[in-house]
Amino acid sequence: MVRIKPFKGIRPPKEHAAEVASRPYDVLNSEEASKEATEKSLLHIIKPEIDFSPIADEHCAEVYDKAVENFKKWREKGWLVQDDTEKYYVYAQTMDGRTQYGLVAACHFDDYLTGKIKKHELTRPDKEEDRMIHVRNQNANIEPVFFSYPADAEMDRIVRGVVENNAAEYDFTAADGFRHQFWVIGDPAVQRRITEIFEQIPALYVADGHHRTAAAARVGQEKMKANPAHTGDEEYCFFLAVIFPDSQLKIIDYNRLVKDLNGLTPEQLLAALEKNFTVKDKGTEIYHPTELHNFAMYLDGRWYSLTAKAGTYDDNDPIGVLDVTILSNLVLDELLGIKDLRTDKRIDFVGGIRGLGELQRRVDSGEMQVAFALYPVSMKQLIDIADTGNIMPPKTTWFEPKLRSGLVIHSLE
Repeated sequence: MVRIKPFKGIRPPKEHAAEVASRPYDVLNSEEASKEATEKSLLHIIKPEIDFSPIADEHCAEVYDKAVENFKKWREKGWLVQDDTEKYYVYAQTMDGRTQYGLVAACHFDDYLTGKIKKHELTRPDKEEDRMIHVRNQNANIEPVFFSYPADAEMDRIVRGVVENNAAEYDFTAADGFRHQFWVIGDPAVQRRITEIFEQIPALYVADGHHRTAAAARVGQEKMKANPAHTGDEEYCFFLAVIFPDSQLKIIDYNRLVKDLNGLTPEQLLAALEKNFTVKDKGTEIYHPTELHNFAMYLDGRWYSLTAKAGTYDDNDPIGVLDVTILSNLVLDELLGIKDLRTDKRIDFVGGIRGLGELQRRVDSGEMQVAFALYPVSMKQLIDIADTGNIMPPKTTWFEPKLRSGLVIHSLE
């Protein structure tokens, strides 16, 4: 019931793939990108502010123009080359011995507008507009979005056959230790079958890339309105995605740091927590949450286990069951006075990929006063929320590894 199709990917020749491929635009700042970017890196296209000295404002017109200039240059130099025929691709990522296999495809913007591509987060208009400018100017989806779908046995067999019977087009391990492999599916019969299978898939789920998805859909709408002969089959109706079966994905924790205790002493905060939590002192060794509704807190040089008491949450409510909801309502709001996670400058968020040692370091430095680590959200929870039309609180899910940008690009022409 969702519409996907193969496309003529713009991608690096095999010998350039590892250097062209980069981390996505939103996981590193301009200074980090400047240090990380080698000559052929896609960072010159997705974070072109690094090509100015000093580094420019990423939202200024000159920077957007530089992105277009660099994309054109990469193609002229042969660092990015378009396939002659439409293809699907398989993209595999390996982290800590676990591999997930995604189908690289072009998804239709109408499925997003009609709710067949389901979201679990709100988007910010300013971020959408920024991504729209890039898509509009480049006339291409430079970076993919990260989707999931309900695992399908036949798709698993097709992907397994591609991987086992063909050499990978790209196969490299990035600086962070994650392995990236990429296969091309050129068989028209296999392509047709993949398209048919997804016509029976009830929905896709946005795992990561809500702003890029919304921006792609809005650009598609703009082009539709500007074309009196629009049919719905035009290339601009589609955008770039990597779609993974839900059975292979793992969400990791997304943790919180708070700058002050809202006028409380550490002792007063501990006493106040006793109302809704069973509090246990775990000493100076890092403590990891062990199950749903169990939290770790680092305060005043010590780790604590906080277990929400029965009656403080509703396991039958897809939002109320979330540990981010429990923590936000009973601790961040009620005790620490943080009402809006999106705008309050007293709170910061750290992906679990950095480890709980990062929480301890930032509290010990005096930058922050208290840290909270959460048990990871499950894919089932994410899907339940998306299926019921609910929205997760901000900074709830962290998927790792991130998709590498630059392995393939989708042109809207």
